[in-house]
Amino acid sequence: MVAATPTVWERSAPDPALVSKALAGSEQRVFWLDEAPPPPSAQQLTAGTTADLVVVGGGYLGLWTAVLAKRRDPGRSVVVLEAETVGWAASGRNGGFCEASITHGEENGRNRWPSEYDQLHRLGRENLDAFARDVAELGLDCHFERTGSLAVAVEPHQVPWLSEGLSEGADHDVLDAAATRAHIDSPIFLAGRWDRDDVALLQPARLARELARAARELGVRVFEHSAVTALEKPGAKGGPQVVRTARASVTARQVVLATGVFPALLRRDRLMTVPVYDYVLMSEPLTAEQKRAVGWEDRQGLTDLANQFHYIRLSADDRVLFGGYDAIHHAGGHVNSRYEDRPASYERLASHFFTMFPQLEDVRFSHRWAGAIDTCTRFAAYYGTARKGDLAYARGFTGLGVGATRFAAEVLLDLLAGAETERTQLEMVRRRPLPFPPEPATAVGVALTRASLDSADHHQGRRNLFLKALDAAGLGFDS
Repeated sequence: MVAATPTVWERSAPDPALVSKALAGSEQRVFWLDEAPPPPSAQQLTAGTTADLVVVGGGYLGLWTAVLAKRRDPGRSVVVLEAETVGWAASGRNGGFCEASITHGEENGRNRWPSEYDQLHRLGRENLDAFARDVAELGLDCHFERTGSLAVAVEPHQVPWLSEGLSEGADHDVLDAAATRAHIDSPIFLAGRWDRDDVALLQPARLARELARAARELGVRVFEHSAVTALEKPGAKGGPQVVRTARASVTARQVVLATGVFPALLRRDRLMTVPVYDYVLMSEPLTAEQKRAVGWEDRQGLTDLANQFHYIRLSADDRVLFGGYDAIHHAGGHVNSRYEDRPASYERLASHFFTMFPQLEDVRFSHRWAGAIDTCTRFAAYYGTARKGDLAYARGFTGLGVGATRFAAEVLLDLLAGAETERTQLEMVRRRPLPFPPEPATAVGVALTRASLDSADHHQGRRNLFLKALDAAGLGFDS
């Protein structure tokens, strides 16, 4: 039996007064939404209309679906219906890590789809390459940088993990402590792995607004403040479907549901995802002296290897985004803005920031925010169709939707076309994950999982019997 030991965040915690001072001037606002240029005036659906395709949801998945649908068939009429404003939810408030992985990392992918993982890895790389081309060809002003990412060990037991399960031919460097700190300097970094090409960074709210602009320029009609209230079934295959909002409706032959974390419009989907809240801090811009103190000349995305992990990056103006660690599910499974202001999570993040970067003790945080992630039991998106193949949907991206939503849009358009493609033949696409149990069982299970992951971090990464049982049932996850 391994004795519990404090983590580095506890062993090297800063003075609480420093944390309080750094947070004192922060605002409960999403930096990305503040920084992005204002969108055009919103148009609301106020009169009935028709379309070949109606997309429900104005986040990444919905907007990529609309853009790619018009590129495949410029003559197709496409309508997007957004309940609030384009990119206001997860698509506008994530960390801006655009990853090649469509399986939520190699370990998750190999464990769940061992026979097709190499194919999924290739498709993910091809999708990121296509994403980069689209940014250039569509002129998407979203601060896109293909920086790669640096994963770091901050505890001795994590060091061997950096060399485990690496794909042959992957463009990565495993680094000792000195080499890691030469890239990004922190006294707690014991080793690192730089994956050079599988991650890009971008400004997420700009991406959403730019995709909406590109969609409009291609002829897509985008309606905001037009929440869908009902889906009416068609009488026969190929018959019209009616998508109703409070003020008007759209009659369309095909429908894509891209509603993410929000309540499912299909009954079959209501237990497939749960909302988990993630918390983020954004610093003021680093001065030239502060930047020299940490290095970071290659601007990589940064993560650590704990079960409860952080994600860290620089913005275009050299602010430090510091997020993750806490992943909070609230009993009942509701999405509610009151869950976004959680002082304990922000204080914990600020404390961990100064543990990682004690040389930045003069840094202050300008913004703090949170958002809900659509988590499913396999931690990567799942796909489905309904209405005799004329309705398609994808959900459950579990925090990795920035890049994977583009791939998912291609899948959904293939499914609506009835095409047998490499994408639609994937086991990942053909099979759904297990649903969550009804509340309150889900809340109990999520709380126990989180406590067990915390316990593993305090026991040199060793997973307890509960986590091992989840692993055996195909429900385990190691970030």
